[in-house]
Amino acid sequence: MSSNNHTPDQDSPETATAVAEPSADAGPDQRSFAERVGKRKPVSTADPFEIAVDLVAGVRLFESKRDRQVAIKFGDGRPEDKPSQAVIDKMKEAGFRWNRTDKIWAHPLTPDSAMSVRIEAERLYQEIRGMVRQDKGIETDQGVPF
Repeated sequence: MSSNNHTPDQDSPETATAVAEPSADAGPDQRSFAERVGKRKPVSTADPFEIAVDLVAGVRLFESKRDRQVAIKFGDGRPEDKPSQAVIDKMKEAGFRWNRTDKIWAHPLTPDSAMSVRIEAERLYQEIRGMVRQDKGIETDQGVPF
């Protein structure tokens, strides 16, 4: 029988439990890692936050956690920033609705659909920004504006 074979009721030096001791240089007021877990302040992010933006074309894709929606905005929302009817039809077809108050095209996010709506919104954004660039006579770039 080798020295590594033992019965469960025998102590083994290989299965000893380690206990973390505070470092000698830690002051008396420092809390342990275990005491600090869960007590971090959440990092606040802007809401709504931009997912993608094409400044040249004047198209922005963003999400609002507070309002539970993704949105696309054209320019500053002024009447002269209004996209072509083909772009508007594409937006409506994708389930986006015009929000007159905020001057955005918005699509609600639900817990069941959030991921798929985000993915589809990014695809739609890429498509319509290309359409807007074409309508405005702007050269289409090959880079992804993320």
